[in-house]
Amino acid sequence: MLTKNSLSKILSASESSHIERIVSTNDMDKFCQAICSFSNDVSSSGKNGYLIIGAHNDGKLSGLKVDDKLLLKISNIRTDGNILPQPTMSVEKFSFEDGELLVVEVQPSEFPPVRYRGRIWVRVGPRKSTATEAEEKILMERRLSNIHTFDAMPCLGTNINDLDVKIIEKEYLPKAVAEDILAEDNRCIEEQLASLGFYDLRYNCPTNGAIVLFGKNPERYLHGSYIQYVHFKGKDRAGDIINEHKFAGNLCRELPKIDTFIETSIAQKRPIPVSVLREETFSKYPYWATRELLMNAIMHRDYETNAPVQFYEYDDRIEVQNPGGLYGKVTPENFPNVSDYRNPFIAEAMKVLGYVNRFSRGVDRVQKELIENGNGKAKFDFSLITAFRVIENVSEKYLEEGFILEKAKEKAKEKPKKYISTTQETNNITQESTQEIYSTTQETNITTQETNNTTQETTQVTNITTQETNNTTQETTQETDNTTQETSKKRPRNVQETTQEVILRIIKENPQITQSELSKTIGLTINGIKYHMKKLTKAGIIKHEGPTKSGKWIILKK
Repeated sequence: MLTKNSLSKILSASESSHIERIVSTNDMDKFCQAICSFSNDVSSSGKNGYLIIGAHNDGKLSGLKVDDKLLLKISNIRTDGNILPQPTMSVEKFSFEDGELLVVEVQPSEFPPVRYRGRIWVRVGPRKSTATEAEEKILMERRLSNIHTFDAMPCLGTNINDLDVKIIEKEYLPKAVAEDILAEDNRCIEEQLASLGFYDLRYNCPTNGAIVLFGKNPERYLHGSYIQYVHFKGKDRAGDIINEHKFAGNLCRELPKIDTFIETSIAQKRPIPVSVLREETFSKYPYWATRELLMNAIMHRDYETNAPVQFYEYDDRIEVQNPGGLYGKVTPENFPNVSDYRNPFIAEAMKVLGYVNRFSRGVDRVQKELIENGNGKAKFDFSLITAFRVIENVSEKYLEEGFILEKAKEKAKEKPKKYISTTQETNNITQESTQEIYSTTQETNITTQETNNTTQETTQVTNITTQETNNTTQETTQETDNTTQETSKKRPRNVQETTQEVILRIIKENPQITQSELSKTIGLTINGIKYHMKKLTKAGIIKHEGPTKSGKWIILKK
């Protein structure tokens, strides 16, 4: 722990491989580069690095006043996901007569090389720069000597042919490594993967993490490496199986499928009237929260066991259970405020691929979204010891009075189907519900017209001026009712567009739109957009003409 006396000695010393002084409080890139270089400790000194904010190069204080905003901004560097693997660091404020200092103490990483936005930063003496190939090799060898986690261990008996190299080169490397660095990298794929911790050059084989993420057949070597979805009828496993699906294969291919499955088959939505002119949409299980809970189970599970991740749906809840209990520093008392990683390299890859947003923030956001959607807080079960289970209740708002989904469900066939069939079944149920609600609306309109006629006859007794006014009001009301009826016939207001219908509508309005722009417009991940575009193209509904970036989409049929 750094003391005030030891800090005074550091201030009087010249800058070195483990000391950097900065006056500016806004240069976040410079802060992160310094922290990254201290984490890599390329000189193998084993000493902690110190980033001192508020001091000149000669050690004199700049008169800085450290407020809570600056303290929080610097502290968040550890968990914002830009430096991977996460740095081990502490942030502390020191007060002197001439001003205040904010000191970041950084420990050398056990899993170098550490990257900041895809670049490896190192420090030799006072010089800070990106690592050379020789320096990167030194860091890789140190990582191998410090291996402690299962996902970093070599998967003996495998070789490069057991990996889907095409998906690595197309989907992962461009996201994990800066574009200019990747363009200049002429090494073979084995050495490139080794620099990322996914290949062991000593045994000439991929790591367990590489098999899970990119393997052609992960189950061959890691027998429990899959996700099992089962939909039970009733409230326990004794009920009949309505639907089941096994997500087997490497995570790089399966995660987009899981993402789409949750959005289309689990997060069913319906509008609920909150006033005469306004509706709010609620989900049976909110998409983002459900997705986050399942992604956490995949990321934190124990891959040494033969058990899969269980994703079970009942009439009143969803249960997600992963093999492996709480890990490392995490206990039932400090969960979820303290985090630790059983699979740090898999966690890092899922962050790169976009399936983990920010470390240490997911659970709080999940609870907030569940409460807002009417599901109540998720319940975490620590009692299983060798497994971890989370329970997500069905939304009470989604099942409010007037909704006849449960009645229609009883008409559904009890034979198990693939999850795609469940989506079709749900669409039919929604259509039946819509027709009943629409019929009720027509009856209400007829009753309203009869009431208007009665009011008209009563009003005729009044004087001529009042009669003209009422007739005018009556005509206006009838025109409005007729317009409302015609609009309701064209499209009942609780019918929801499917994702593909939304995509086709947007393409029709803007044929030059890119998949990235579609992702931002709809609020779906880029992998989800690619999945639907591939389906529409394969079905012959759309096609793309011209270059990738400047071409246009053409709708062939509706």
